[in-house]
Amino acid sequence: MTQMHRTVLFPGSFAPFTVGHASLVERALGLFDTVVIAVGFNSSKQSASSVDERVEAIKAAYASESRVRVIAYSGLTVDACRAQGAAWMLRGVRSVADFEYERNLADVNRMVSGIETVILFTLPEYAAVSSSVVRELEANGYDVARFLPKK
Repeated sequence: MTQMHRTVLFPGSFAPFTVGHASLVERALGLFDTVVIAVGFNSSKQSASSVDERVEAIKAAYASESRVRVIAYSGLTVDACRAQGAAWMLRGVRSVADFEYERNLADVNRMVSGIETVILFTLPEYAAVSSSVVRELEANGYDVARFLPKK
């Protein structure tokens, strides 16, 4: 009997990639053989860095972890899942509001593609950390190093 290779795609704009994102990747590595971090283009989110710059920075952070791949994508996330051979999509949830949004998205994604969404709840110490909060702090001159993975 052959074992199925379990690949999960973790999509996001990752502008920037935070300690909360890194925590989800580390936890997902305990559940899946491969984690594909998929950096998507989102025109509604402003970022100081390009998609390519974010991809390269995340690749550098995971250079020693062969089970993590980092890609850029556009279009539907379910299509990126298929292209990467991922039967699952990973999403993080920080709050009840996040949960409602993610549940609805998961239902639609499953209906149109059959791809299941795996939700991991954010660890309590990262629940207040979001990319938009980090961007706002940084734009106003605050040191955001504690919210970003160590290089």
